[in-house]
Amino acid sequence: MAEAAASATAPRGPGCRAGAGVPAIELLDVHAWYGESHILHGVGLAVQPGEVVSLLGRNGAGRTTTLRALMGLVGRRSGVIRVNGIDTVKMAPHHIARLGLGYCPEERGILTSLSCEENLMLPPKVAEGGMSVDEIYAMFPNLQARRTSPGGRLSGGEQQMLAVARILRTGAKILLLDEISEGLAPVIVQALARMIRQLRERGFTVLMVEQNFRFAAPLADRFYIMERGLILRELRAAELQGNMQMLHEYLGV
Repeated sequence: MAEAAASATAPRGPGCRAGAGVPAIELLDVHAWYGESHILHGVGLAVQPGEVVSLLGRNGAGRTTTLRALMGLVGRRSGVIRVNGIDTVKMAPHHIARLGLGYCPEERGILTSLSCEENLMLPPKVAEGGMSVDEIYAMFPNLQARRTSPGGRLSGGEQQMLAVARILRTGAKILLLDEISEGLAPVIVQALARMIRQLRERGFTVLMVEQNFRFAAPLADRFYIMERGLILRELRAAELQGNMQMLHEYLGV
C-alpha cells in the first residue's frame, strides 16, 4: 500500500511527462472529507486536453468523491487541484464551473415539471463556444422528438442524455461524467458511447466514473484504478489486455 500511496501523489500520466502541455485537470495529494469522514487519502492524477480518462473501482472506492472534490462539492479538501493550470482548492463551485467544467452527477437532477427543452436551456453559460440547440438535437435525436415532454415523462435513458446535453450548451469543455451508463438499455448505452467519441473528436476533455468496464474500455485513453480513496494503478488502453487478472481482482470484471 505504501507503493500505491506514493504513486497516488505522483501521477504518471501524460500530464506529467517532460515537455507535456498544461493538463486540463491535475490533482496532487488530494484529500477530501464529508464531515469527519476522510474519503480521499492523497489522490493524484492528470488529464490532458482532449483525453478521455476513466476512474475505475468498486462502489465506495472514492471515484465520485474525486469528481465532487474537483467541483468543490465536498465538505473539506486539501492538496493541489488545478484546472487548466489554475489552482482551484480555495474557489467556490460556481467559480470553478466558470473555468469550463461541467459536472453530470449520477442522480441526473432533471426537473420533472419542466419540459425537456426547458431543462436543456436552464443552466447558464459558463464559457463561449457552447453547442447550439440544433447541434445538440443532431447528437441526441431522442431529445428533439421529446422536446415538449415533461422531464418526469422521459425514460431513464432520455433523462441521462438530457443531463449530459444541457452541459454541452453551457460552453464547458471539460466534462465530469458519473456513471452515465448505469442501469440503461444497451441501445442507449451505445448512443452514449457514440456521444463520447463525437465529443473527443470535437476536442472535449472527459473524466468519467464507470462501474461498467465494458462500456469504458473501448472509449478511454487511460484508466485510473481506485480503492479506498487511493489511486492504485494507471493503465493505458493498450495495457488493458495484459492486466485482465488484476482488473478482475479489483473490479470483478
